[in-house]
Formats: sequence, C-alpha cells, structure tokens
Amino acid sequence: MNRVTLAKNLAARRLHTVARDHGSRAFGGTFGFPSFRDGGRAATLSSTSADAPLLSPLASLRRHSTLARPSLTHSSAGFFSKPPNATGKTRYMSSANENDSVLNTPRDQMAFDVLIVGGGPAGLAAAIRLKQLCQKQDQDLSVCIIDKGSEIGAHVLSGNVFDPKALHELFPDEFSDAGNDNGNGNTSNWDDVMLSELPSAAQAMPTKVTNDEFKILMSQTSEFTVPNFLMPSQLHNTDTNYIISLSQVCRWLAQRAEDLGVEIYAGFAASEVLYHHSDSNDDGNGDGKSSTKPTGVRGIATRDVGIGKDGKPKSTFERGVELVARQTVFAEGARGSCSEDVMKQLNLRASGGNDDDAHANSHPQTYGLGIKEVWQVDPDSPHFQPGLVQHTVGFPLQSSIMDKTFGGSFIYHQKPNLVLTGLVIGLDYENPRINPYKEFQLLKTHDSIRPLLEEETSECISYGARVLNEGGYHAIPDKLSFNGGALIGCSAGFLNAVKIKGTHTAMKSGMVAAETIFDALVAEEGDAAASTPAVADTGELSPDYIPQKVDAYDAKLKKSWVYDELYQVRNVHQAFSKWGIGIGMLYTGLATHITKGREPWTLHPPSPSDSESTLQVDDDKSTTTATTLSKYPPADGKVTFDLLTNLQRSNTYHEEDQPSHLRIKTGYETIPQTISLQQYDGPEQRFCPAAVYEYVDDDNGNDNNNDKKKKLVINAQNCVHCKCCSIKMPHEYIQWTVPEGGGGPQYQVM
Repeated sequence: MNRVTLAKNLAARRLHTVARDHGSRAFGGTFGFPSFRDGGRAATLSSTSADAPLLSPLASLRRHSTLARPSLTHSSAGFFSKPPNATGKTRYMSSANENDSVLNTPRDQMAFDVLIVGGGPAGLAAAIRLKQLCQKQDQDLSVCIIDKGSEIGAHVLSGNVFDPKALHELFPDEFSDAGNDNGNGNTSNWDDVMLSELPSAAQAMPTKVTNDEFKILMSQTSEFTVPNFLMPSQLHNTDTNYIISLSQVCRWLAQRAEDLGVEIYAGFAASEVLYHHSDSNDDGNGDGKSSTKPTGVRGIATRDVGIGKDGKPKSTFERGVELVARQTVFAEGARGSCSEDVMKQLNLRASGGNDDDAHANSHPQTYGLGIKEVWQVDPDSPHFQPGLVQHTVGFPLQSSIMDKTFGGSFIYHQKPNLVLTGLVIGLDYENPRINPYKEFQLLKTHDSIRPLLEEETSECISYGARVLNEGGYHAIPDKLSFNGGALIGCSAGFLNAVKIKGTHTAMKSGMVAAETIFDALVAEEGDAAASTPAVADTGELSPDYIPQKVDAYDAKLKKSWVYDELYQVRNVHQAFSKWGIGIGMLYTGLATHITKGREPWTLHPPSPSDSESTLQVDDDKSTTTATTLSKYPPADGKVTFDLLTNLQRSNTYHEEDQPSHLRIKTGYETIPQTISLQQYDGPEQRFCPAAVYEYVDDDNGNDNNNDKKKKLVINAQNCVHCKCCSIKMPHEYIQWTVPEGGGGPQYQVM
C-alpha cells in the first residue's frame, strides 16, 4: 500500500470513528458531559502481562479546531501487542488466543525523515524549526507529528505563565521582545499575531503580567505577602511574561507547522517503540559476548483498532500502523510511556561510568501533581485584576516551617474574564492519607481566594490534572540522544520548578534537537558511503537503514541557556524534601541570589522514588497527620466540588468496550490488597485526581476480623492521563499504557 493510499485510509477510519463515538456519547452524562463510574459498578481489572512495552493506538487524522467544545473524536484502537521481532523475542498479546491470525497480520508502514511523538510545545517547536531550515537551505525532509489527543492541545495542561524567550528565537524575523524593533523593521508582538491567526484564542487571550504577588498563607484566614525585592529573579514575571492557555498556543503553533508542510496526525497514540537491533551478535563491548538488547530506535507502532474488553477483535478491527523514521523524537511530556521505555531499554539514565561526563548517573526523576480549574468571572468584579499572578505556600499543604510536603498554589487572572487556579503538590510527600484533590478544594476556601469564586456570576468551566517533572538539573537523563532519535521537552525533564515554568525550556530543547538533527540528516544524504536519500524524495525507508546518533544535540543543549537556567537552582527542590518548607525557602534565597548553583555540594533526593517516600500508616512519623481525613469539609457545590462533578468539566471520554489501559504488572497482583491497602490504607483512592481507583467490598469472603474483604476496582474510563498512578503507587504496581487514540480529556482552555 503506498503512502498516499494509506493516509487516505487513515482519514476514512477517522471519519468512521468520529461518527460512531459522537453518536454513542450523545446520551451519556448531563449536559453532554460523559458519565463516570464509582461505587464499584465498573468491572474489576484482571491483570494481564505487563511485558509488552507501551501501548497506544492509531486512530485520528485531525486538524486543530476552535475553542468551542469539540464534537468529540476518538479512535477505536484496541489493546495491541507485538508479533515476534527480529531477535526472536515473544511479544505479548492481550487476546485470549495469541495465535489469532487476525491479530498477527503484518502492519502497514509509513516512513518519514523525522517522526515526532507528541504535539506539545517541544514537539511543535522542533517540527517548525526543521521546516524553517528546509526552506532556508533548500532541502526537503518529511516531518510528521503524532499525538494521542483527539486534536492538538486536547491533552495539554499547564498553569501557565509563559516566558516567550524561546518563541522569539523560533520566529526571530517576525516577533520581537516586548514589541521592540528586532532590526528588520518588525515590531509585532506574538500575542497580537496569535489572536489574528487563531480567532478562537480571544476566549482565553494571552495576557501580559502586570502584577506579581507571592503569599504565605499562615492559616485559612491569614496571610503574609513577601516583598518582591526578596523574591528570586526567576519568579519575576511583570512586563515580560504572559498568562496563557497552553492548549490554545499549541493549536496556533500546529497551524503554523502545517503551513510549513508538517504532517500532523492527532489521535494517533504511540503504543510501542520499534527498536533497531544490530545484525551482529556482538554486543559492541569488545568482549565477544552476544546481546539481544536494542541498539537504537526505528520508529513507533500504533495500537490495533477495534479490540473489545475480552481481548477479541470486533467487527471494526484494523491492524495498527508502523511509523518509521531516520530520526524519532520523543516529546510526550512528563512520564511519557514510550519515552520511559526508551530510557530503560537504551540505558539513558546510567552511563555506568563509561562516559567522561560530569552529568553522568543522573538522579531519579521526581514529580509533582498539578490540579487545575478554569473559572469564568465577572470582568467588572472588583476582585478581578487582569494580569495578576499570585503564588502561595502554606495553607493547606504546610502547617509548620518543618513540614516536608512540597507544593503551593497559583491564581492567574486572564483576559477577558478567566481565573486560572490550581495546586501543585510534590509526589514525594510522606503522609499516605493526603488527598491532593481535596487539598485543592480546601485551598479555595481561604479568605483571600473565596470572595471572587463565590460571586453569583462566577462559574467553574474546566478541570484537569497532570504530573510535572520536579527533579531539575540532576534528574536530566545522562544521554538525550541515541541511535535513531532523541528526548526533548518534559520527556527529558527540563521544567524549572523554582521559576514554575517549563514551556520555554521545552521549546528550546526541541529547537536545538531540530537544528542538530537537520545537519546530521543532510550530511548523511551527502555521504556517498551512506547513500541514504531523503524519505521526502523516495517515500520509503530501507529496512537495512542503520539509525545514527546525533551527539551534537547533547553537546549543543548543554551549552544553551536551558542548562544554565536549571543549573542555578539544581539543589533547591532537594532542600525542601530534606529539610522542610522553612529551610527550603531559605536555601532558595541563597541559591538564587548568591550561589546560583555553584555550591560545592550536591543534594540528593531522600528516597529513590516518589513511591518509596510514602510512609506506612503505622509509622511514627505519620501519626501527627493521622487525622488528615477529618479536616476536609464537604463540597458546597459553589466554590468546592465533589470529584465526579468536577471530572465532567474535563470532558473525559473513553470507549468502554476496550481493554483497560491501566494494568497491574505481572507478579504484582496481590500488592493492592496485601501491601497498598494493609500498610498504606490504599493511598491510590486519594491521590488519583479522577476517582479511577477504589476499594469495594468483596462478596467472596471475609478477612480475619470477619469483616468484608476489599477488592480493587479500576474505573479506567475516568482517567485524565495525569500519569500519577504510575509514579505514586506502592511498589509502582500499575503499568500505564495508552487507551484508544483520541480518548481521555478534551481540554480547550487549559
């Protein structure tokens, strides 16, 4: 099947699933919102093999739509695994019959010069820069972006106070800093251009920051505003940064990328990394020993379409598609499933001392969970101040200066009439009874926050959650490039937790990757020995192609302002984790005002992982917080909401007749009942911001106290794709894989 025919077939499949899924959804939930499961009505997840890499489907050829709520588009991709690969390894199927010929039929293939997995700011910046270089140097490279959301931006969630530094560098001849002449007689501001090119963005307008405030909430009724001159320069936002909807900015960038010739396939979720294996049995270490480990990346495969809960093909079944490329760039965001697999399979986090690299042997990544609401308010309200940025610490997360729970809140006032509010909590918290969602609801009851939200015309219009990287400089993988590709953006972990920003660093990493990959591919084409024509010219990639490693990406990025910025605050997050909020803030002042990362020491995270930082309920250290559950007030329905009500505002939808994308790992089947529930009081019931996990009575028996036994129920259709469960579960017993393409939240102004 040629490329044009395949693309047409994909588009036809998309139209079919749009009609089917929109029709099935029309009768679910209130006011067009999907309905969600609770109370044990969903089927208990049966464990399946977790050895299959990382799942996702192919199922949506889609351009980027307007701010209006979309007619939801979803693929019917199924739960898909791999047929035997070149090394003879078994690939696992979710089907009851692994020999089913339908599930093992060969997959169609599409080839590109560069394939980008993820349509967020990093991936879009990379694609745009590649095509800009093609135009400038009269070259032709085929560039493709795939994204698992139903449209670009559908799965993008961020605060977001935006530093446009990288955007100015991406379009240097068009945009200028603060409207100043850039030397070409052009004084356009990017926000004005975005509004003209994407009119729907007027409902969530980029708003220049006019006022910065940092508050310590001493209690529910008191606060202290920190003078701006004491604040780190990295937290200064006035007159340079913008309050934005990142999902809208991504739609605008996607529009520009398409205009440059980038192929964008939204709703195509990458389910499996296609690895390259050396033809030789030599493992490359010079010891003559053979190895079956992969040596590079060839591309990705998408999930099969149309597999039911029972693992059997439905009438709508279609095989997934292989997307192969000379370079595959992973830009999935924090805890991306394919990115995590690549880091593990290619050993990107541990050089083993073989590299002469001062950054070798990186720390394990640590994460935070961000929970956010968007409110419409009266633009004439005296409490509404467009351009106001507020950050807080203290209530409700910290009650003393020694409290080690890392986190705080944000409140941003955006034109024309939006208030973005949310809470971020470090997932290295110790207390197993903390409920991040209810902490956020409690935050909104503070005397300085509640008045605006409880006005008669104020209304919460959107809700969502997402994890973010907080490990910083020392948690960046030792190697960002590998044979056949690279990691960029939050897949690698470039967020600056002190600055509370990561979009600018993500975009810059994508641009640097694009520049170095472009040079490498053009040089490869000119190498007579390599004899590798551009896929843009031939439409195919030889199965004998040996992917190259673009070492220049690592070297160039380390010399950029991304590493300089992260290095200055390299020890800050660890200081909070080790010594608590009080000393952590003092250390932040020391690092940002004086040492700027030049401390003659390196602080290490206190636990190997966020999961291992959770204390057991009978641990002495957690007895002081044993009454946590009693402090959360009931939802009032005006300012605070129960979780399932708020979840409707995320527009989350998954096709129900598909295998669960949340799977208990093989060998971990007893962990929920024997470890998580018994030792930690089932923290997954509380940390999940979408009510996915719950323990219900098991009618099949009683425990030793003659009480009903509990069983774990996984309501996978509620999932907002935050990835928290893959991080914070006791023993990390859940493997997060992707559901059918286009499933999940449908964010519009996040």
